[in-house]
Amino acid sequence: MGVGRLDDEDYPAVAMGQAAELLEVQPAFLRSLDAAGVLKPQRSGGGHRRYSRRQLVLAARMRTLFDEGLTLDAAARIVELQDGLDTARDRIAELERQVARLTEQRNGRGQGAEEYAEDGRRSNGTS
Repeated sequence: MGVGRLDDEDYPAVAMGQAAELLEVQPAFLRSLDAAGVLKPQRSGGGHRRYSRRQLVLAARMRTLFDEGLTLDAAARIVELQDGLDTARDRIAELERQVARLTEQRNGRGQGAEEYAEDGRRSNGTS
């Protein structure tokens, strides 16, 4: 535990004031993301919002979309769609790797089986 948790992207290490300063936003912006359910910061023992690095990245993405003139709902939907697309691309890449590996295995076995069959025909005098 201890300092090692700071490497965890999901560890809520950043207080609201620090988060607002890092993102160059007003704390009200972060509160609005919380109220809309876009961000769900953990709470300290005293009830103060605490943000993880992953949440700060999400808030920065939302801020960029706000700066482009999108509404909160539109920005949240775009982020959701982008994340879904990233997940789908990762899954496709994983499946393509599996297909390539299975194809290599099949081709390797297939060649071995053909060679075995040819060797068998040769030994039986059937070539």
